Amino acid sequence: MTDYLALNRANWDDRAAAHAASPDYAVSEIVDDTTRLSDVVAFDKERLGDIRGLEALHLQCHIGTDTLSLHRLGARVTGLDFSPASLAEARTIADRAGAAIDYVESDVYSAPEALGGRTFDLVYTGIGALCWLPSADRWAQVVASLLRPGGRLFIREGHPMLWTFEEDGLEPEYSYFEQPEGNRWTDGGTYVATDHEITAKTTVDWNHGLGEIVTALLRHGLQLTGLVEHDSVPWCALPGLMTVDERGEWRLSDRPERLAASYTLQAVKT
Repeated sequence: MTDYLALNRANWDDRAAAHAASPDYAVSEIVDDTTRLSDVVAFDKERLGDIRGLEALHLQCHIGTDTLSLHRLGARVTGLDFSPASLAEARTIADRAGAAIDYVESDVYSAPEALGGRTFDLVYTGIGALCWLPSADRWAQVVASLLRPGGRLFIREGHPMLWTFEEDGLEPEYSYFEQPEGNRWTDGGTYVATDHEITAKTTVDWNHGLGEIVTALLRHGLQLTGLVEHDSVPWCALPGLMTVDERGEWRLSDRPERLAASYTLQAVKT
């Protein structure tokens, strides 16, 4: 689908201001409390470990709340995203927080050129990002080119098992494995609380099986160092079937151990 970038960029441009204003992103609270981290980064803080002084790249950074959180943990961070409206919000948030963060406009596959050949100690990708890319192998190749020898990839992502379900049930409806044509949707909603009606409603996304992701990373010279599957996600992915826990994550109300809802993956460039 040659039009996927334009369709998805228009959709994310449309979401940006609404996401920045939504209580679910808690922008004002994060800006005002200099010790606060985004929920996504806080969830994995122990797994991230000490990142002080590292040159870090946040791929698909959106409005930059996770990017700011990595900065607060001591990394020297660059955020990259293909949506200019999202980057405008990210820059405003960084300015309000007094954080020196560099933001670059680019899609993931064009990142090496957009970054002028720079390489990094840490490449980070937050949740809900990989599904917007048609090829896990091409993504892994880009990640490998952006990492220095010994550099680390860190991902928290929705589990491909979760992406097979309709929102209202636990019967697999969509492919677990990467399909060239992807899925085309028309939907005026988004995943946060907002009154904003999305007008750029058409998007295209892809699922990538966990084995496909791991194999792609191995093929391009990364060594897997951690893979933890979680029974929770940071938003209510299955309305009516999930309950929020004490950390603000959502898991199945009934027997949550049935669903691998997200995962954290780490790999090192050899």
